[in-house]
Amino acid sequence: MKFIGVDLGWKSQPSGLSCLQLTKGKLELVDLERQDAIADILSWIDHWVKPDESALIAVDAPTLIPNATGSRLPDKLTHKYFGKYHAGCYPANQNLPFAERTINFGLELESRGYLHAPEITPQTPGRYQIEVFPHPAIVHLFGLERILKYKKGRISERRLELIKLHQYIVEILPQFEPALSIGSWLTDEIPHTGTELKATEDKLDSLICAYVAAYWWYWGEQRNLVLGDRTTGYIVIPKGLGTGD
Repeated sequence: MKFIGVDLGWKSQPSGLSCLQLTKGKLELVDLERQDAIADILSWIDHWVKPDESALIAVDAPTLIPNATGSRLPDKLTHKYFGKYHAGCYPANQNLPFAERTINFGLELESRGYLHAPEITPQTPGRYQIEVFPHPAIVHLFGLERILKYKKGRISERRLELIKLHQYIVEILPQFEPALSIGSWLTDEIPHTGTELKATEDKLDSLICAYVAAYWWYWGEQRNLVLGDRTTGYIVIPKGLGTGD
């Protein structure tokens, strides 16, 4: 079983991509990179997941947007439950500039057999896709009092927050079930320039997405929250500290 994380560029910017492989109970990081064009992202997915293989793809983008205006139900629920952590998500509707791109990406995945899975029977092979949101996932997985603010602000401040995220991934995710083996990945120093920092941010976000995919497949609703459903749009978020709390 493979788990793909896609930190999708909502406009034309690059997307972070991560692939985890579960073999005999061991979850291993096998690829971590970025691609620009949607066609290249899909080719990368096709490379890692053959037509007869099972996989769950977690996308950080609104792939289901039923509403023409305003906000989706899951968007509102992130503010309700995670606003105190500064982890409410950006509202999505069909009239916003990014909507066509993100919706079509979900449809491309569906055409490859990846069905939306706001409900799942844990540890059942298949081809699935879900929407995820790294900020509340990071808060819950690592027991934080607020999000790590690595997306906005001075480069030096963003870098310090990314260093924290890097450390949490390397030190804490290997202690969870399923345990993540990083291998020789993530050994480079967090960069100092804005462009390189953004590339690192995209990759680490995609790795969080991929781990949430594995956590959802492994535990289902026992250790995850689902905000919304297939009709309203939905976001899958792990519960706290890897314990189901």
